[in-house]
Amino acid sequence: ANLPYKALTEDQLVEEIACRILANKVVALHRGRTEMGPRALCHRSILANPQNPNIKDILNFKVKHREPFRRFDPTVIAEEQFKYFDLKFESKYMNIAAAVKEEYRHQLPGITHIDGTSRVQAVSAEAEPFVHKLLITLKQKSGFPIVVNTSFNVNGEPIVESPFDAIATFLKTQIDTLVIENYIIDKDEIA
Repeated sequence: ANLPYKALTEDQLVEEIACRILANKVVALHRGRTEMGPRALCHRSILANPQNPNIKDILNFKVKHREPFRRFDPTVIAEEQFKYFDLKFESKYMNIAAAVKEEYRHQLPGITHIDGTSRVQAVSAEAEPFVHKLLITLKQKSGFPIVVNTSFNVNGEPIVESPFDAIATFLKTQIDTLVIENYIIDKDEIA
């Protein structure tokens, strides 16, 4: 596609993604194998800042183009899922809606639905080492090991499968940054 890109080490990539998320950029992630199931669990995901009170509108305007009442949900490190969410048991697959604990709702408006809940995905270092490392880096920089995670697609289309699909969706939306494996492309660097 003749797009300018940078090849990074995994540690560099984690740092770059975290900085962009905390600068309120929308980051699309296409890494590893495609996952099975009803949700994007960080292999084909769009990631954003959960502390930004406007992130739901930004995601809908830039990428998703879906009804404004629909929620955006979090991915959190497994070891802290019970700290932020009123879960009765572990939530690995974003299938359980749990209350965001009252003391965090105003700090995490991007993942707190109007009813005060989130559909939580908790990732462990064993199951998802790259994503876990990203969340730890976000915690070091912002205080929260949490990211908004929504499927890498636009309304009415399936989740992207191939790198070609990822590039096509990146180019036809206002996603700021695309990550394919350890390569990173920024929209503002495209001539």
